Amino acid sequence: MNLDRYRQILADLAPHHARLVAVSKTKPVEDIQTLYDLGQRIFGENKVQEMTAKYESLPKDIQWHLIGHLQSNKVKYIAPYVSMIHSVDSLSLLTEIDRQAAKHNRIISCLLQIHISGEETKFGLSEEEATTLLDDPSFTQLRNIQIAGLMGMASNTDDEKKINAEFASLKNLFDTLRSKYFTDQPTFKELSMGMSSDYHIALHHGATLVRVGSDIFGSR
Repeated sequence: MNLDRYRQILADLAPHHARLVAVSKTKPVEDIQTLYDLGQRIFGENKVQEMTAKYESLPKDIQWHLIGHLQSNKVKYIAPYVSMIHSVDSLSLLTEIDRQAAKHNRIISCLLQIHISGEETKFGLSEEEATTLLDDPSFTQLRNIQIAGLMGMASNTDDEKKINAEFASLKNLFDTLRSKYFTDQPTFKELSMGMSSDYHIALHHGATLVRVGSDIFGSR
């Protein structure tokens, strides 16, 4: 684990008022506890089962962010405690999150995952699909979710021009959706973009949450 790198990332984020999601997938609870003791509170996990096990054995003021692809049948396991779900990519998933959140009298913050790269292996909504979701009458009936912003993953490439263009497109969509659907909702404010290799570029385009794991915890 690289604590010097962790401190450097926090220093990089500070001028931008962005927050770090420390991606702790596959890493032991001891490593998470070490960062917790340094003041880190937001941790990101990819898998429901792993995140739930960690939730049960770590301090309860940790904010758990589910950043991996989420299946509707797994929502019930995280609904009691998850702080934010970054990977909402359908109205049906959003509806299930709303249903499970209601059972626990919670409102769960969600980000719409937008497909900004040319890689078909990545999940996410197109701009048209996101607009269709927000225009759907059933969306307005959901009371136990809160759309807090957007999430996107840039292409896995060394081409910074391409990454810049992808993050710029996500910021443009964020601004468009905010002005059309969320003008009176200050809670629509999060842009989750940028990882170990490209978070500096993401910060330039207005990222509020960056998801960094391997730089801090070491390779997986």
